[in-house]
Amino acid sequence: MASALEWVPDSLYNTAISTVVAHYAKFRKELRTLPENVQFDIFYKLYNKGRLCQLGMEFSELDTFARVLKVNDKRDLLHHCFQALMDHMDHGVEVSTCLSDSYSQHCCVTDIKNRPSLDKAIQLGFMLGGFLSDAGWNYEAESVMHSCLQICKQVNEAEYWYKAFECCVRLMHVRNFNCKFSEADESYAEGIRFLNRLKDKGFTVNKANLYSERCAFLFAKSQYDEAYRYCCFALKELTDVLPSKTQIDVFRQCGKVCVVKRHFKKAELLIRHAVQIAREKFGPKHHKYADTLLDYGFYLLNVDSITKAVKVYQMALAIRQGVFGGNNLLVAMAHEDLAYSSYVSEYSSGRFSDAREHAERAIEIILHILPEDHLLSASSKRVKALILEEVAIDSTNKELEDSLLHEAQDLHLASLALAKKAFGENNVQTAKHYGNLGRLYQSMHRYKEAETMHLKAIEIKENLLGKEDYEVALSVGHLASLYNYDIRNYVEAEKLYLRSISIGKKLFGPGYSGLEYDYRGLLRLYHSIEDNQKAMEYTVILHQWNQLRDRNNLENSKPLELESTIIDNLSEVIDTFFVMEPVS
Repeated sequence: MASALEWVPDSLYNTAISTVVAHYAKFRKELRTLPENVQFDIFYKLYNKGRLCQLGMEFSELDTFARVLKVNDKRDLLHHCFQALMDHMDHGVEVSTCLSDSYSQHCCVTDIKNRPSLDKAIQLGFMLGGFLSDAGWNYEAESVMHSCLQICKQVNEAEYWYKAFECCVRLMHVRNFNCKFSEADESYAEGIRFLNRLKDKGFTVNKANLYSERCAFLFAKSQYDEAYRYCCFALKELTDVLPSKTQIDVFRQCGKVCVVKRHFKKAELLIRHAVQIAREKFGPKHHKYADTLLDYGFYLLNVDSITKAVKVYQMALAIRQGVFGGNNLLVAMAHEDLAYSSYVSEYSSGRFSDAREHAERAIEIILHILPEDHLLSASSKRVKALILEEVAIDSTNKELEDSLLHEAQDLHLASLALAKKAFGENNVQTAKHYGNLGRLYQSMHRYKEAETMHLKAIEIKENLLGKEDYEVALSVGHLASLYNYDIRNYVEAEKLYLRSISIGKKLFGPGYSGLEYDYRGLLRLYHSIEDNQKAMEYTVILHQWNQLRDRNNLENSKPLELESTIIDNLSEVIDTFFVMEPVS
């Protein structure tokens, strides 16, 4: 006979936690005597109960938060309730700055002659700075690591040179992320100085993180050849004894550089391996796994596996929202990546509602946290502008079309200004914005300005990337479209289309999705000049392309294989990387 007792009492531990939270004011002073994991559970219960004012008061105290940081197995839960405080305007605005300011003050009064006290302060700096950096609060993370570096530099001993070197590497990371490139460059130079001191004394230091961050710096500035060189340096420094996080970060960064260098097999090897390590070591709901998924999505998008890229970006966004939620920069960047991949995926259908929603959410979050003129907003504004332009073109309402095109222009001009300020004229990112303006001006029937923008984009990209690069092909194809559809310079248009097709087929094969627009452009061109033989030839070519594309789409519809990788062993991965292509 079934028992009538259906209610199952809560565990004694949970009952005790709930009781403490219910009478929090009474027990608060005694909390510091409890183990760190018990304190964390009490604080998390405060979060669950919506008592953010009390939680904010606790987390704003450096000593209290330092104890919470020691509970490593609940870090994602800590990120989630910390983000809730950051979103709670009355208290959240203060929490990250309170902690970073308190740590700076703590460093000022730390007695450097008291080595246990000094070591404890440095360790706290690494823990707090690492937490804030992982969560995307980079201004505060930079402040913490800068203060930590200053106390390390006060001791002229090799042990503290090494710790100072580590501070420099971490400062490079947060400054790279925050687009503070001159400061990141200074951190690199300072890190090299500490490295040389250690070398002169006979000490060896693993430089994988240093070279990886230098690679990230050069990648952000579109100096891809130099970035690839440092990527190879970083890989040669990797060993099995390094933390999993270091291995993952090096593989991720080097994989992205290989993508832009069009070394796709190498990129796949590294990025897929990073995905596997992250999943095995951290689990499928961890933010580090989401980081690797975003890079895998970047690879898939660039090898024309667009449907799979969208799926991977959706997974990454879901994980980051689950860990962080709210107005978080890392969530914003995942929204932006999903917005762009969705835009590419739905380009031919004209259904841009999802892409637009993600782009607008990315901008909303970024502007909530950062100044309007911050470089991180440029990319999201660019994506939204691309979407608005397509929506405008498809609109049957002339007034709405003009409004959307002018809004897109404002976004593109703002992005261009930010890129030129950060990188100067002769940069790939600047060239991309010129190209985007060229397309927009064509839609606005401002053809001379459109031609000028496209020619600028092509010139910069050719100088930096060579004449056979994918980016060059994109700009060449866009200029061909302008000459074909609007200026009617058919001779030049034909040359440009054929050049764009040649580059696309060379890089991606005959089934490349971007070939459709060039083939259709040529068909229209040959009909316009009444070259029936050529029109028939490209009708057949387009039909063959459609058949290839159908097969590629079928391949893209297969399930993702995220849990399988090509090689399991770290040294084999690195050896395979260098065997794939000779490295000078």
